[in-house]
Amino acid sequence: MTARPGNSHASRLLRRLRDAGPQSRAVLGDEVGLSRSRLAVEIDRLLETGLIVPDGLAASRGGRRSHNVRLSPDLRFLGVDIGATSADVAVTNAELEILGHLAEPLDVRDGPVAVCEQVLAMAAKLRAAGHAEHFDGAGVGVPGPVRFPEGVPVAPPIMPGWDGFPVREALSQELGCPVLVDNDVNLMAMGEGHAGVARGAESFLCVKIGTGIGCGIVVGDRVHRGVTGSAGDIGHIQVVPDGLPCTCGNRGCLEAYFGGNALTRDAVAVAADGRSPELALRLAAAGTLLPVDVAAAAAAGDATAIGLIRQGGHRTGQIIAGLVSFFNPAMVVIGGGLTGLGHTLLASIRTQVYQQSLPLATGNLPIVLGELGATAGVVGAARLISDHVFAPA
Repeated sequence: MTARPGNSHASRLLRRLRDAGPQSRAVLGDEVGLSRSRLAVEIDRLLETGLIVPDGLAASRGGRRSHNVRLSPDLRFLGVDIGATSADVAVTNAELEILGHLAEPLDVRDGPVAVCEQVLAMAAKLRAAGHAEHFDGAGVGVPGPVRFPEGVPVAPPIMPGWDGFPVREALSQELGCPVLVDNDVNLMAMGEGHAGVARGAESFLCVKIGTGIGCGIVVGDRVHRGVTGSAGDIGHIQVVPDGLPCTCGNRGCLEAYFGGNALTRDAVAVAADGRSPELALRLAAAGTLLPVDVAAAAAAGDATAIGLIRQGGHRTGQIIAGLVSFFNPAMVVIGGGLTGLGHTLLASIRTQVYQQSLPLATGNLPIVLGELGATAGVVGAARLISDHVFAPA
C-alpha cells in the first residue's frame, strides 16, 4: 500500500506540491507556515516514505540556494467518471496531469456488475498502454446520490439495480488500492475548481446538464454533500406543479422537462407532428433523435429546435436563480453533455438568473461554461482520491 503522511503538516506539504508543482524548501516553508527546523523534519520524513523526491536546486533568492522537492513521479491515480450513457477513465500523475484517457459508451441501466467490469477493462487497457504499473488510489463518480462514507449509491433514479451496491468495496478489491465514490457532479466541480474555470474560486456552484441535472456545491474549497449525500440533486426540484411524471416518482421535476431524455422525447414529438421540419428530416433519416440533432437543427435556424433549447434553459435558470439567491456563490459553472447545445442554452440560463435573483447576488456573478469538458470528472475523481492518500494516516 502507498505510504501516508504522518500528520497534518506533512499533508499540507503534499497538497501544496500537488497543486503548485515542484517547490523549493524555502518557498514551502513560507506557504505552509512552518519553521525551518520543523520543515526540515517533515521533508526528511516524506523523503523517507518515497512520497516526495529531490528535484535539484532552486533559483537563488540571495544567499545559499535552496533545494527543490516534488511529489514522486511514480505515483499514479485512476479517475473514473461513470455517466448514464458513457464512461471516462484516466490515469494521472501525482500533480493530477492526465497521462492516459479512454472514453467509451455504456448504459448505466445494465447494472453495477456489467458497468464495473467495463470500467476495470478500461483501466487494464491504460495499464497495458504503459500509463501505470499500479494505482495508488482511484476516485469514481456515478450519476446518482451516494452515501459517501461507504461509497454506496442510494436509490439513484436513473440507475436501476445500483441501490446499495458496494461500488467502493468491489472496485477496491479488483484494483488493489483505496477507492472513493462520489456523485459525478461533485467530481466535475472538484475538477473545474482544481484546474478549470473555477480555479481560485473558494465558493461556487457547478451545474451538470446531461441525461440528468445535478449541482455540485463548493464552500470554502470543499464539496458540500449534505448529511446523507443528496445535496445538489436539483434535477428533482419541482418546476411545474402537478406536472409530468419523473423517474424519481414525483411529478413536475426539472428533469421531467429538461435533460437528455426529456429533450429527446420532446424533439421526437415536434418532429412527428410537423412542427420542426429539420428534426423531421433527421428523424426520417435515422429513425431516432439525440440532443446533438437538436443542436444541429438549431444551428440551421430551425425555430422549434431553438425554442426547445430556450425553454430548457429557462426552466433550468429558474432553479439556478433560487440557488443563487440562497447561496450567493462567487461563480456558476455550467457543464455536461447538453452544453453542446450552444450559446442559446447559456444565454437563456443567464437571462433567467439575472432577471430573477437580486442585483446584490448577481451584480458580479459570472455564469460560464466549464473549461475541462469531458475530463472535468476524471480530474475531480483523481483530486478526490489524492486528498485521501495525502491525508494523515
